[in-house]
Amino acid sequence: MAIKIGIIGCGGIANGKHMPALKSLNAAAQKETHEDEVQMVAFCDLLIERAEKAKAEYGTQDAQVFTDYKELLKLDLDCVYVCTPNRSHSFITVDALHAGKNVMCEKPMAINTVEAQKMLDAAHETGKILTIGYQGRYRADSQFLKKACEADELGEVYFARANAIRRRAVPTWGVFLNEYEQGGGPLIDIGTHALDLTLWTMNNYKPKYAVGTVYHKLNNDTETGNAWGDWDPEKFTVEDSAFGFIVMENGATIQLCATWALNTLEVEEAKTVLCGTKGGADMHDGLRINGVKFGKQFTFVPDLKRKGVDFYEGAADDPKVMEQRTFINAVKGEGETVVKPEQAFVVTQILEAIYTSAKTGQPVYFN
Repeated sequence: MAIKIGIIGCGGIANGKHMPALKSLNAAAQKETHEDEVQMVAFCDLLIERAEKAKAEYGTQDAQVFTDYKELLKLDLDCVYVCTPNRSHSFITVDALHAGKNVMCEKPMAINTVEAQKMLDAAHETGKILTIGYQGRYRADSQFLKKACEADELGEVYFARANAIRRRAVPTWGVFLNEYEQGGGPLIDIGTHALDLTLWTMNNYKPKYAVGTVYHKLNNDTETGNAWGDWDPEKFTVEDSAFGFIVMENGATIQLCATWALNTLEVEEAKTVLCGTKGGADMHDGLRINGVKFGKQFTFVPDLKRKGVDFYEGAADDPKVMEQRTFINAVKGEGETVVKPEQAFVVTQILEAIYTSAKTGQPVYFN
C-alpha cells in the first residue's frame, strides 16, 4: 500500500525540496515494482491557486485541495508535511499529531521554546513520528564526519564553529523578512542548519549558557548588490546578521555565525568546524580531517564524489531524497528517523537564547 501524504503549505520549500524528492521515491519504486511508493493525495495553502498547482504537478488524479489545514487533517492520511512559515509550525504540527498523523515539519522546529515544547509533548502523547527538515545531515560530508566522530577519530570535541555566512544573499520573496511570520532572520533561517549539524556531529545536546549579538546594520541599504535583487528596507524587519557564543555543560564551546548580508569573503553555509583532542575537521573546502600521526601532521580529504549511475531522477544519495526515504521508511515501520524532535528542541532553545541575550545584553542560562 502506498503511503498517503498531505502537504500543508505549497510554497517555496514544498516545491523546492519535499514534493520533488517524494516524486523521486516514486520514480525508483516504479522501476522496481511498477507501483508508487507514496501518494500525495491532499494539498493545502492559503492561496488556493498554489494548492491547485501542486496537485496538478505532484498529486494523484483525485487529490483534494484545501485552504484550511484542519479540513485536510480529517482525511485518512499516513503523514503530513508542514511547509508553512515558522510561526505556524507549532500549532499545525500539534493538531496533525493529535489527528493521528505522522509529521515531517520544516526547520526550524518552532519560533520559540514554548511552541517547540508543545510539539514535543504532542509527539510523546500520541506516539506518532515527528521529525524536522534538517536535510544537511544527509550530505555526504556530514555523514562521513558523523561516522568519524562516532569512531572517536577526533576524540573529545571541545571547540566548534557553526557557520551560515552569506555575503549578500538576502531572500527577498515570501515572508523571510517578516519577523512576525518567521521569528527572525538568518539566525533562525540558515543558522539553524549550521547549529543542528554541529550539535549532531558533536553528539552534544546539553547547553549551559549562551551569549548573542544581533545586528540590523545593512537593512537600510538601497544599492545592495544582493543576489536576489535589492531588498525593501521598510520590509526588512529582521536582523541581517547574528552571532552566538554557546558553552555546553561539559565545557565545550561553539561559535555560531549566521548572516544574510555581511561584508566578508569568507562565505559558507550549513558548515561546521570541529576541534577535538585527537583531531579536527572542517568543511571549508570540502571535508578535511586533520591530526597528527607518527609525529607528523596530516590532512585527510575523503573522496565523497558520487559513484555509479543514478538509478532514477533525483540520485539515491541526494540529501533531499535521503531525507524523504528515511522518513517514509520510519512511517512504514522500517527504521528510525535521523532527526529526533528532542534534538531539534535544543536547537530552538539555543537560537531563542541568542535572540534573548542580544536584547538583554546578558548571558542566558539553560538550567
